[in-house]
Amino acid sequence: WHLWGEARPGEPPVVLFHGGSGSWTHWVRNIEPLVAAGRQVIAADLPGFGDSALPPSGGDADALVAPLADGLRRLLGGSPCDLVGFSFGGLTAGLLLAEHPALARRLVLVGAPAMGVTPERPFVLKGWRHLPTAEQQEAVHKHNLAALMFKDPARIDGLALALHIANVHRDRLPRRRLARTDMLARSLPRVRCPVAVIYGAHDALYQGWMPELEAAFEAAVPDFRGLALIPEAGHWVPFERPEAFDAAL
Repeated sequence: WHLWGEARPGEPPVVLFHGGSGSWTHWVRNIEPLVAAGRQVIAADLPGFGDSALPPSGGDADALVAPLADGLRRLLGGSPCDLVGFSFGGLTAGLLLAEHPALARRLVLVGAPAMGVTPERPFVLKGWRHLPTAEQQEAVHKHNLAALMFKDPARIDGLALALHIANVHRDRLPRRRLARTDMLARSLPRVRCPVAVIYGAHDALYQGWMPELEAAFEAAVPDFRGLALIPEAGHWVPFERPEAFDAAL
């Protein structure tokens, strides 16, 4: 758990869950604005990613629910947070609050998968671990960032590439499958708090399916507060378009 800023009376901390094959650094461009706005920020390295140990058992989002619930109770003493989950972290946040609804005052899902909308995975990622040189691996990492994470490949700068490479090397949950199901859609009816969602308008997960995606959230979420689309942004919208994302958040 990584912490910035000071807690203020009446303002719960903002807790950030990163995406798959990531770490807290998925939020590197968004933490300072939140702190400047007067919020305390807590960003997790989810179990099995970054600097965190593997979950006690299992290898997918459902295995993270118990350790994250325990961690948040230890950190916050039972008080609720404002929870923000990006991609796989959004799926994880939905599963967490379906089982432990008192942990959050509100939930914001960013680029979340597992809504059961698209018939197949609309992009192809390349393998890199078998390649013999760092240069060859770097070329594949750039391809994968362009295929999934960014709308504009020109925005894949040195920071994005360095963070991505560091994160994928520390991903110890490589066989995740729940993101390709409708698990989030089936879990959200049990989430009691208000839920809002943010997506890049060109998110590779839902290209051509945004109306269906919004309808799926409206059908699943008891207290749905709407979908915000960030123009000229892909899946990793907090990094690619940080100012627009921070304003929406």
